[in-house]
Amino acid sequence: MKKYFLQLVLFFLPFTFLIAQDLSDVYAKVSPAVVSIFVEENNVITTDGINSQTVSENGLGSGFLISDNLVVTAAHVVRVPERIQIQFNDGEIIPGKVVTSYNAPDIALIKLFRPKFNATTLKFGDSNQLKVGQQIFIVGSPYGLANSFSSGYVSSFRRSNLGNNPFTSTEFIQTDAAINQGNSGGPMFNLNGEVVGIVSHITTQSGGFDGIGYASSSNLATKLLMKNKMPWFGAEMHSLTLKQAEILNLPQEYGLLVQRVSSNSIFGQMGIKGGDVEANIDGQKLILGGDIILAFNGIKFDPSDGTLISLAEFANNLGDDPKFQITVYRKGEILTLNSK
Repeated sequence: MKKYFLQLVLFFLPFTFLIAQDLSDVYAKVSPAVVSIFVEENNVITTDGINSQTVSENGLGSGFLISDNLVVTAAHVVRVPERIQIQFNDGEIIPGKVVTSYNAPDIALIKLFRPKFNATTLKFGDSNQLKVGQQIFIVGSPYGLANSFSSGYVSSFRRSNLGNNPFTSTEFIQTDAAINQGNSGGPMFNLNGEVVGIVSHITTQSGGFDGIGYASSSNLATKLLMKNKMPWFGAEMHSLTLKQAEILNLPQEYGLLVQRVSSNSIFGQMGIKGGDVEANIDGQKLILGGDIILAFNGIKFDPSDGTLISLAEFANNLGDDPKFQITVYRKGEILTLNSK
């Protein structure tokens, strides 16, 4: 029995070494394109259980270059940043700004303030070609440890509403490759060194990695980030339920409660206000005191799929110099704000 086992090990050893060697070579080619993303943002917290205050907080994530001035990352890494710094593996740091972002699929695009000289860039692969059991690897900055490598296999796929609504469409690749804090936004590669996923989140009971991680698919990222080009408005918003809208005395059934706003974003320049007080409304923790958005260019906000598709079409057709109006409910009054 021992002899048979030894023969089996000796038979597979060359193949194991070959795979490891291939991953080492591919890693060396793609890792210079992977970046660390450092974010500063303002957040409202309750300091003594009663009073709230706005504090500056730092965040960390990963990303990767697809051109000399464009970086792909996860949307939750750059939700409402006041400042973004992109650090490359050679130590160079270049500021950046968000140009487009989609929360549900958790993908975003950052533009650097200046191009990266001699940039190493990555290409998207076809995530539809992935199969359960196929080997992949991930490069990112877990806990700030830049260009860290982990490998694993495709465990499953999780798809939801892959239709015309970019606000709710998701397509996640489940993997057992190690993912930890700071990995978010980093690339998931196939063995050819093509990006097939953007690291999003984990399922955990321990607080650390428990063997179940998710990455948004490259095909959905290509469709949304490269083709739709929806501008980044720069606010964290909550879709109010009917009961929450009633509690807040909203003049219509639905609205978007603005939680936080980035000062250098489209919404920030329009004068849209975020909240400043933490509260529990109908069993949900929210930040109150900010504007409630009622309509975009006359399109009343409604969480129904048809209205969201209309809003997506409106947003995707704004172009590089967007001109539009937003109707908000502020301190009991209905106001109309214009984009700059």
